[in-house]
Amino acid sequence: MTLYPKLITDALATVVYPGTKKNLVESDMVAMDNVHIDGMKVTVTLIFPRDTDPFLKSTLKAAEAAIHYHVDKKVEVTIETEFKSAPRPEVGKLLPQVKNVIAVSSGKGGVGKSTVSANLAIALARLGYKVGLLDTDIFGPSMPKMFGVEDARPCGVNKDGRQLIEPIEKYGVKLLSIGFFVNPDTATLWRGGMATSALKQLIADADWGDLDYFILDTPPGTSDIHLTLLQTLSITGAVIVSTPQKVALADARKGIDMYRNDKVNVPILGLVENMAYFTPAELPDNKYYIFGKDGAKNLANELGVALLAQIPIVQSICESGDAGEPAATKVDTITGQAFLSLAQSVITVVNRRNKEQAPTEIVKMKD
Repeated sequence: MTLYPKLITDALATVVYPGTKKNLVESDMVAMDNVHIDGMKVTVTLIFPRDTDPFLKSTLKAAEAAIHYHVDKKVEVTIETEFKSAPRPEVGKLLPQVKNVIAVSSGKGGVGKSTVSANLAIALARLGYKVGLLDTDIFGPSMPKMFGVEDARPCGVNKDGRQLIEPIEKYGVKLLSIGFFVNPDTATLWRGGMATSALKQLIADADWGDLDYFILDTPPGTSDIHLTLLQTLSITGAVIVSTPQKVALADARKGIDMYRNDKVNVPILGLVENMAYFTPAELPDNKYYIFGKDGAKNLANELGVALLAQIPIVQSICESGDAGEPAATKVDTITGQAFLSLAQSVITVVNRRNKEQAPTEIVKMKD
């Protein structure tokens, strides 16, 4: 059998690259001028976006199998690789233009941590700061819905020799979430290694640019995701969200303890008491403490940290989040003012923290 380049490229055109959902030829991943044939020996070069491409190994196997299936089983295949992007910067040199990294955390789910993260980011942007928001909850991303951008799909941009993800921008906030890349109606069934790899890509392989505040909406509790963040970024400080209930406060203590651990040493910027009281829209001066009164305030005093804000329960918070218009976009409302006040408190404590303390060291632990 006589081999010629078109036989090889036609075979490679049957292989779909998961990163683009197109075949290798349509994705411009085959170096067309670099197909070498010597008898039954074939050498081809495939061009990948980056050396950390999660689909690299599976694509190489599929390409070799396609040549054997569509051309001849006896072909001796050698596939070489090239990469479009320059190598990813090493840990410690990531995001050099980001001034402050704020982790918003909670000890348990259901306390409104993501609502606080979204509204804090928007409020900071409304005050004139450059803000990025990363939804780090790989298994339960909520930011695309909260910002009303569920159908958005981030594009790639070539910058400084690297192919980077361009964050979606809305309300003055640069936003990324794994929710942009997965089916929202399907559970994300990933092992820990896959989740942490995806998270690192959203941090290191995205064009975040110049930011005053980079907000990390972290999953509830403590997990591999938190450890990955601590091992990847120098976190300026943590904001802990809790409701006034005793069970939530008990879990909030665990979250605080994680950041104050001797191996972590991330400063606690303060607590946010969410659902602090209920205020009916028709009676804006009335306060009903349905989950208890001042629980997070008392915990903050006990632990010697700031109480950054007490956010009331108002029906419009839930409605505006579901509608993709977070409360902080409406500064003339009770909740809009509460989140604006939270943002101002965060600015104050971050400035004080940066004057009084050295930058946080990235955690070094064995995986």
